[in-house]
Amino acid sequence: MKKLRLIAVQSQKKALLEDLLKLGCVEVTEPELGEDDILSSLRDKSDEGAMERRSQQLKILNALKVLDQYAPAKRGMLSPKPEEVKENFLDKQGLEQALDAADRILRLDGELRAVSANESRERALEESLKPWQNLDLPLECRGTRTCDLLLGAVPASVSQQEAEGALIELDADLTQIEQDKTDSYVVVLYRKEIRDEVLAALREVNFSQISLGNLTGTAKENIALCQQHLREFAEEKQRLADAIKAESGMRPILEMGADNAGTGISLCEAAEKLRNTETVALLQGWVPAEKEEKLRQVFDGYDCAWELVEPEKDEYPNVPVQLKNNAFTNALNMVTNMYSLPAYGTVDPNPLMAPFFILFFGLMMADIGYGLIMILAALVVRKKLKPRGNALATWQLVLYGGISTLLMGILTGGFFSDVIDAICELNGSSFRMWRLFSAEEQSTQVLVGSMVLGLLHLNTGMAVSFYRKRKDGNLADGIFEEGSLWVLLLGIVLYALPMLPSLLKKDFQIPAVIGTAGMVIMIIGGAMLLFGAGRHSKGFGKVTAAFGAIYNTATGWFGDVLSYSRIMALMLAGGVVGKVFNNVALMPARNAGHFTVGSALAFVIIFVLGHTMNFGLNILGCYVHDLRLQCLEFFGKFYEDGGKPFRPLTFSESYRQVKG
Repeated sequence: MKKLRLIAVQSQKKALLEDLLKLGCVEVTEPELGEDDILSSLRDKSDEGAMERRSQQLKILNALKVLDQYAPAKRGMLSPKPEEVKENFLDKQGLEQALDAADRILRLDGELRAVSANESRERALEESLKPWQNLDLPLECRGTRTCDLLLGAVPASVSQQEAEGALIELDADLTQIEQDKTDSYVVVLYRKEIRDEVLAALREVNFSQISLGNLTGTAKENIALCQQHLREFAEEKQRLADAIKAESGMRPILEMGADNAGTGISLCEAAEKLRNTETVALLQGWVPAEKEEKLRQVFDGYDCAWELVEPEKDEYPNVPVQLKNNAFTNALNMVTNMYSLPAYGTVDPNPLMAPFFILFFGLMMADIGYGLIMILAALVVRKKLKPRGNALATWQLVLYGGISTLLMGILTGGFFSDVIDAICELNGSSFRMWRLFSAEEQSTQVLVGSMVLGLLHLNTGMAVSFYRKRKDGNLADGIFEEGSLWVLLLGIVLYALPMLPSLLKKDFQIPAVIGTAGMVIMIIGGAMLLFGAGRHSKGFGKVTAAFGAIYNTATGWFGDVLSYSRIMALMLAGGVVGKVFNNVALMPARNAGHFTVGSALAFVIIFVLGHTMNFGLNILGCYVHDLRLQCLEFFGKFYEDGGKPFRPLTFSESYRQVKG
């Protein structure tokens, strides 16, 4: 990365930012100005319209949500995002069209929601009137000159006789109109002068008065009126819904407008980071070093002064990181981004991690059938969806993992576990899939091989750490830390070599003197380790440092190497589970002695369901455990995380993507 400093004419600021947007390789940052910096006297950043753009984008997105509700888009499952030329992302006229369409859709939606609210109120009124539909009395009637009339309800648990009995000693009448599961709806008629006594008596039976507002006419007449209103509301809702659906042709314009507004937000936020005077604008940012010539071509068309400078060491924590990868190592970007980017000035782990990650994944899956599925899925998605960025890296990783799984499946003879062998055995054939080794039959050798791969993996990380220490002028640290471990490891390997024939069950001899030489080398390595651990300590600190080094080396390395046994474990588990499903699927055919229509159908169903489950669990488990080996064991040897991601000024591509 290089730091960009630029002073441009104020009148050209907008056009310059748009050209930097199209270039897509400049991250604009806030100028870092000290108190004594002459540039600190420049006018503070001003509002460049980001709030307005956010409001416009929100309006368009809300309109799209309304369209999705009433006229969902019909897109194929593997349809890629439509491509648009860069100019369309900055087209003001297109944005205005999108805003006009959004206004229409949101207005229609507002009217529809208002009608729905009225409809809900009308339904509630209809429900409240239904208990009174058998009452012939007009609802506006409140009594006579001498009598009052009350509408109300008593709990259904109170009997008619009990309710009437409460008023038996008073000159009042209680008539039941309707009853449901919870309430009895009644009319109470009484003389006005005994109102208080009647209400007190009604409280004894939990009477609750019901008010129906200012309605006139009978309940039945009002229910009919409600139903008429509901029909009118339904027609109005349908009309408004159809009007919204008629706007579905504006979806492409709305989607383009949403990305247009999003791009405008990016431009405004970048403009707000500039320092301004009446005549000039100061821009500061970061640019990948290889983009300098393209940047020069842009700046040649403007009245500006600019420079690119290498960041100083003390600036490294603030320098953004962009990983530089080829088509192979780019697949590991998703892994690195998921963990943490490397700190600026350190090592990009992707080229080192890629071969190990893909090899380990293939060994864990190790099945021709599963590998073919992954390869086919990756190729189809890449051709149909044309993914970019992290999505592209993901499907690249699926492709390479599928290739590795296919190759390891060929070596282990696995095709949906042992389905071919099992079917051939059922039909009396002696054919068996060729295999170089089998995790079931040679589990010890596979375990040893997994740990050997682990040692190679760990030592690769140590080699990177040693190189960095030597490059930084700390060669002694590299010799006494990584170097002492290498000497120890060499001694252990030589010491163990004479045991190899018995482990492999082979009839050959390795001279015992090699084991003796290994013991001597181990002693030398141990001495180097102890000296290196205590060389910066004093007094008793040398003793504690030595014991700490012995403990950490023994337990740390043993645990790290043992972690790679998961390669063998997952290879074995996937194959065994697949074999179990194959056996279950073939049981009906074995019982019949051959395939029948029923047993063939049962085989297909159980086989597909079983291997779908096994494939899903395997791909998840292998990815997670492979990720663990990289992030904990491998990265722990050399990796420095904490890098800030490089975020250049680019187009918003939520619905459309830039052509080319």
